[in-house]
Amino acid sequence: MTPFTPPARLFDANASAKGKDLGKLPEWNLSDLYPAPDAPALTADLDWLEAECRAFAADYEGKMADLDAAGFLTAILRHEKIETKAGRVMSFAGLRYYQHTTDAARAKFLSDTQEKITNFTTPLVFFTLELNRLDDALLDGWMAENAELARYRPALRRIRAMKPYQLSDELEKFLHDLGVVGDAWERLFDETIAGLNFTVDGEELNIEGTLNLLTEQDRAKRQAAAEELGRVFQSNIKTFARVHNTQAKEKEILDRWRKMPTAQTGRHLSNDVEPEVVEALRNAVVAAYPKLSHRYYELKRKWLGLDRMQVWDRNAPLPMEATRTIGWDEAQKTVMEAYGAFDPRMTEIAQPFFERGWIDAAVKPGKAPGAFAHPTVTEVHPYIMLNYLGKPRDVMTLAHELGHGVHQVLAAGQGEMLASTPLTLAETASVFGEMLTFRAMLDRAKDEAERKVLLAGKVEDMINTVVRQIAFYDFECKLHEARRGGELTPEDIGALWMSVQGESLGPAFDFMPGYETFWAYIPHFVHSPFYVYAYAFGDGLVNALYAAYQEAPEGFQDRYFDMLKAGGSKHHKELLAPFGLDASDPAFWDKGLGMIAGFIEELEAMET
Repeated sequence: MTPFTPPARLFDANASAKGKDLGKLPEWNLSDLYPAPDAPALTADLDWLEAECRAFAADYEGKMADLDAAGFLTAILRHEKIETKAGRVMSFAGLRYYQHTTDAARAKFLSDTQEKITNFTTPLVFFTLELNRLDDALLDGWMAENAELARYRPALRRIRAMKPYQLSDELEKFLHDLGVVGDAWERLFDETIAGLNFTVDGEELNIEGTLNLLTEQDRAKRQAAAEELGRVFQSNIKTFARVHNTQAKEKEILDRWRKMPTAQTGRHLSNDVEPEVVEALRNAVVAAYPKLSHRYYELKRKWLGLDRMQVWDRNAPLPMEATRTIGWDEAQKTVMEAYGAFDPRMTEIAQPFFERGWIDAAVKPGKAPGAFAHPTVTEVHPYIMLNYLGKPRDVMTLAHELGHGVHQVLAAGQGEMLASTPLTLAETASVFGEMLTFRAMLDRAKDEAERKVLLAGKVEDMINTVVRQIAFYDFECKLHEARRGGELTPEDIGALWMSVQGESLGPAFDFMPGYETFWAYIPHFVHSPFYVYAYAFGDGLVNALYAAYQEAPEGFQDRYFDMLKAGGSKHHKELLAPFGLDASDPAFWDKGLGMIAGFIEELEAMET
């Protein structure tokens, strides 16, 4: 059982609006989880968890095969309730921590709570182990006679997919207890990142503010920010290398003991996706580098009037792009109108996020950088974290995370075991929300220059989501393979990082000294190895989905809502079938990549 999974975070260069009025930015109200760390309700839930975990083990350990269908359903429902309570407690502790990662009291509360939950739930490790030892015929018979139990078939199928890689009961309990050590390395990474200080042109900034400068019009400012990022990363590189070495080695040991064939196998299993589907996606994107990123950045090089691009030019605004700050109210209106134009039900679901303290938007000292949507548990609601600074990309980030939130609200009806969507499908609603917002903004463009800026921005976002994430995936594959051969120096890791940069970004770029350290700040590598391909999967899926919407809009919204409501109760083949789509078909990915290429063609046509 994993009661709290750190949410995935978007990391890229949004822009600084320091000193500018963004309006009243919302903050979280976590009282829907618990009113305070010392709340009686929280204490009561921890006491209940300790007692119920002990009772559950006493009632079922060693007895699973002797149950009947009704008894097995009761066990499933009791286990689901434990997961819900534990998830609620850990969501509260985790979200408080992300609000202020450098606060020692919050870090201690998260650590202490995680240890308690781990200790309480260790007796439950037997449950999935014994479940996986049950005969298929016995399980099938139970589900044939009990329709309510049969509803859990998809969750049971995913659990039983781990059967070939299961260890002894004693070893599994040991690994469960040891999990808090890996969590401590993740917190070290988070606290180190949040505590970094950068100085650009005499101004002290955190990592968000410094990354944000990479989208400034002033090229000298962008260069200064990039060089300062490299300097600070280099000064902390031994810590980052230690974290990556330790996490990769821990994963290698676990994979070796479980006899997993590749470092990626565990991620594919948790994503409920076949390795060959991921490989087809990866190969399609890499083959498309020349017609996507290489082609676009050559266009951008000409627009910027440069002989060569530097890494600090990658997310630079176009010369004709007006620098403006978008206040929070305008950002909310833009996204909500786009959602409502697609279907009014979207705004009905999204509105409470803005009104009830479900969004934390402001940049604050110690707050975790990036953005995420955390579903908490199905009996509460999601929470969204942003670092809103008023640039167009921040509006798209709001659209993205709000899409996650809508998806998580809709899927909650499935209950705790079935609501969670595999990462490959978890990006569907978020990227679709971005697409709706982008299309609405494009339709309102007042002239060709504004249309060009919007198109270029969308292409860059898509390249960041598809090309860059697949390059990240290749880097991770190389990193984990290399770590199997021994300890990696910071220079070793930097060389692996650079080996994918030129290939993915193309011949328009030079790479400054220090860029070899930029792997250090990507949280997915530490928190969720191989997560990154889910972004490319989601973007390709949504491009194909949006094309289906354009071709046959009649009834699309209802099919779309049904897909989101399904949560994790269906495989990707089942979910996409109503749209006439199949992710296991290699041509599927070419269709999604073709939409990006089409946008680039439109930009090229504007040059003639």
